[in-house]
Amino acid sequence: MGNEKKEKKEPLPGRMEALRSLPAEVLRRLTKQEVRAFLFKDEWPDSMQEKLKEYIVED
Repeated sequence: MGNEKKEKKEPLPGRMEALRSLPAEVLRRLTKQEVRAFLFKDEWPDSMQEKLKEYIVED
């Protein structure tokens, strides 16, 4: 339980700006867990990748 509070740190660089730039209809489809993954994790759930496939740019 205590680890969840500690896990809430600053989002990865550029992630908040990228999230804000997504269309509202896309944001509404994301779950809270997917938004957290978007902001804080390098690997995303398959469900989120599917929802964002039009916006993902491969390196």
